[in-house]
Amino acid sequence: MGVAAVFGALAATGQAPFDLWQLALVGFAGLYSVFLTAGTARRAGWAGWAGGTGYFALALCWIVEPFLVDIARHGWMAPFALLFMAAGLALFWGAAMMLAHRLGRGAIVWIGALALAELVRSYVFTGFPWALIGHIWIPTAMAQWAGFVGPHGLSLIALASAVALRQLFTAHPARAVVPVLLLAGLFAGGAYLAASGPAPRAAPVVRLIQPNAPQHQKWDPDYVPIFFRRLVEATAADPRPDLIVWPETSVPVYLEYAEETLKVIAEAASGVPVVLGAQREEGERIFNSAAVLDGQGRIAQVYDKHHLVPFGEYVPLGDLMARFGIHGMAAREGAGFSAGPGPALFDLGALGTALPLICYEAVFPQDVGAAPQRPGFLLQITNDAWFGRFSGPYQHLSQARLRAIEQGLPMVRVANTGVSAVIDARGRITGSVPLGLSGWIDLPLPEALPPTIYARIGDLFAAGAILALFLAVIGNKALQNGRKAD
Repeated sequence: MGVAAVFGALAATGQAPFDLWQLALVGFAGLYSVFLTAGTARRAGWAGWAGGTGYFALALCWIVEPFLVDIARHGWMAPFALLFMAAGLALFWGAAMMLAHRLGRGAIVWIGALALAELVRSYVFTGFPWALIGHIWIPTAMAQWAGFVGPHGLSLIALASAVALRQLFTAHPARAVVPVLLLAGLFAGGAYLAASGPAPRAAPVVRLIQPNAPQHQKWDPDYVPIFFRRLVEATAADPRPDLIVWPETSVPVYLEYAEETLKVIAEAASGVPVVLGAQREEGERIFNSAAVLDGQGRIAQVYDKHHLVPFGEYVPLGDLMARFGIHGMAAREGAGFSAGPGPALFDLGALGTALPLICYEAVFPQDVGAAPQRPGFLLQITNDAWFGRFSGPYQHLSQARLRAIEQGLPMVRVANTGVSAVIDARGRITGSVPLGLSGWIDLPLPEALPPTIYARIGDLFAAGAILALFLAVIGNKALQNGRKAD
């Protein structure tokens, strides 16, 4: 179990900000070796759990950051959050390796079982597809295949590559020749796809504004005017863009009481539409929202975030848990924020339609695929100040890049503390404001590509491939049993 935990942590170095995909493959190859040496399914399960714990403990170490914003209230939860998150998510890997051992201990079933575990954790209990195995490919040309096979298809490729790597150092390295050649072919094909993206264009231009409000100061009455002034001054700067975007919850008052605030913003915008992040009330319910302030200074459209962060924006049985001092960190009281009705599109006139995504929603490819119609671009507003400055913001940015590739759509991403960026339909960052700086940048909106295969079928390809692997193993086992009976 100790060796498995070390290999799991090594595999996590493939995630941002390390981006050491080569080392990650060594980690997964080592984890496969541990699986092969497990004498029983139970031992394989414990090894998988230990490997998963090591993996998630490093990949998700940023999870302690939100608890340190208000140390007096939440600080005591930080070590427990990391421990329980890592150990809990590792249960998926433990179950996968136990299942793989019982079905035959081969490479095919190990690849299929771990890929299935990643697929399942992306959906159950509202889903958490963060730090997926396939994310190790995001900085590479291999990421371009996400437009065909999605993130879980990339996980299958990563696991198969790790098995091939291990095979190179066994008594039969020739068996790895074909997989290695296939891997090289996929890299070459990905590089070709990346180079075939749409050419840059000069217009329309989007302004990304990053006020850089640290979370512990964001709602401090002494600092709120400072951050608001930064946003307004950047909004008023010349030359005029075609669209201005503020980050998540950047309007310092509830939307229902923001008439005077919106007048100030509209005057600074001088007829340019502005997408704003704000909170709003509806009776006793509170929503985390994005709103479009049109050229006449009126709220034209509002979108309410529908995929909320458990224990962040809401707590299950929140009113009961509040009695014991457990609140959502971004929530006011009790049950916290309310969820909106679902994905919706913003009509931004000459810029076309945009799919608004608020923070965590950009992590879910299935939510992006659930848009009522295909948008012209993706628009994420976020407050990554919750994630600290080490790994969380960079992992969030990486996943935004992958969403662009999967859909063949450009992404406009505006973060409170960074990284704010425009990403083209091939996942390339065309310009950005770095993490931890205040500032703004005007960037042309890249063109969209035709709908990708993944945009049409979602995770069906990966699910079908995983099913095919299991059927192949079960069929082969049945055939062997039949031969023994004969």
